[in-house]
Amino acid sequence: MSLLSVIVPCYNEEENVALFYEELVKNDAFFQNRGVEMEVLYIDDGSGDRTADEVKKLRQRDRRVHLISFSRNFGKEAAMYAGLEKSKGDYVVMMDVDLQDPPALLPEMYGALEEGYDSVATRRVTRKGEPPVRSFFARIFYRLMKKISQTEMMDGARDYRLMTRQMVDAILSMKEYNRFTKGIFGWVGFRTKWLEYENVERARGETKWNFWKLLMYSFEGIVAFSTAPLMFASFMGVLFCLIAFLMILFIIVRKLIFGDPVSGWPSLVCIILMTSGVQFFCTGILGQYLAKTYMEVKRRPIYLIREEL
Repeated sequence: MSLLSVIVPCYNEEENVALFYEELVKNDAFFQNRGVEMEVLYIDDGSGDRTADEVKKLRQRDRRVHLISFSRNFGKEAAMYAGLEKSKGDYVVMMDVDLQDPPALLPEMYGALEEGYDSVATRRVTRKGEPPVRSFFARIFYRLMKKISQTEMMDGARDYRLMTRQMVDAILSMKEYNRFTKGIFGWVGFRTKWLEYENVERARGETKWNFWKLLMYSFEGIVAFSTAPLMFASFMGVLFCLIAFLMILFIIVRKLIFGDPVSGWPSLVCIILMTSGVQFFCTGILGQYLAKTYMEVKRRPIYLIREEL
């Protein structure tokens, strides 16, 4: 029989652990009829509640349930990577425990793999229930990434994706510390079918992603999969050098022809402040790339495990 590994990152999700399991096992009959067994890997990302205890209760009922607990909170990217490393399935799917990734879509996704696809990805066609400001900036981010990156990123794309072992091994071959999985999916390629569905709100609890965390996460994606900001910094340097050269010529010509003295300290202060701001901005861009390089060079582990069942 084939094996399907279900990777479920969790951070303070004790209310949703059992709910997710009950929805997931409704697909047992479908997969058993196709000769596919299932394993469920809950990745406890350093939760401060009883998430791990709830998973242990499920394991007492069903030995297909596994628990991997981190020594602290390493982030969702690390949890997804750990799940991929620990998975043994011929097929691997990543899902959120809050049921925003409907388990009912799994039969349709598996059917696409039977058609010859290497992965089936999901995207939301609506953002119902999401704050308007967050939705606006999310759309701006995906449009920007399409322009400045060669990696395919779909607007509304979720981490909910069913993959073959070949694609999983390709993702695991990318050992980078600063991970942006949505970009990695597109970078490795393979034949992918996109499955659209209406947005589903969380079953219980509140999201752990606030606006600031999402903004920082978007910066991670831009730095990880595009060098356009560096090109922008170089362009701004050349532009301001050109403007300065033209202004020097203008002042010299005005002095020779009209005899006007050079004056106007307020305008001079404004120019200095503007150019200094641009310099600091461009230095910040360089600093972001340098910081990512610094973290990669140190070769720290992506995660550390405290307990594994």
